[in-house]
Amino acid sequence: MADVLEMADAEVKAAGGVIVRDSKKGPKVLLVHRPRYNDWSFPKGKLEQGEKFKQAAKREVLEETGFSCKLYKPPLPSMMYTDRNDRLKEVRYWLMTVLSGTFEPNEEVDLIAWVRWDKVNERLTYDKDRVFYEDLLDSGRIEELLR
Repeated sequence: MADVLEMADAEVKAAGGVIVRDSKKGPKVLLVHRPRYNDWSFPKGKLEQGEKFKQAAKREVLEETGFSCKLYKPPLPSMMYTDRNDRLKEVRYWLMTVLSGTFEPNEEVDLIAWVRWDKVNERLTYDKDRVFYEDLLDSGRIEELLR
């Protein structure tokens, strides 16, 4: 019950995607580089006024990567942490695959990388993202999706 209360109390709400594709060398995961923070992470962003998490996830992924994506249910477990401004932040992610689009560098994201699934943690900047990704790998959902 405490988790539900904490999520409801999050001052900052964000959503995004773990975008995957298959390749001859196995699954690959899309990571974005944000020049403002000089970090590598999964595409995500804050909800707009009145927006639902799922809508925000699709919009943010499109804005940051140029890709329109299919979302797969159920959503991945929420991440809760204190952001760099000492605010409680909740981020909800969905597994996604690309339907269409092309990446163009933009103000928020200057680079993207399709990283082999077993090398993602070497590229992620933040420990919280690494733990989240390890849990995702342990769940088997990426392999299940790409079968």
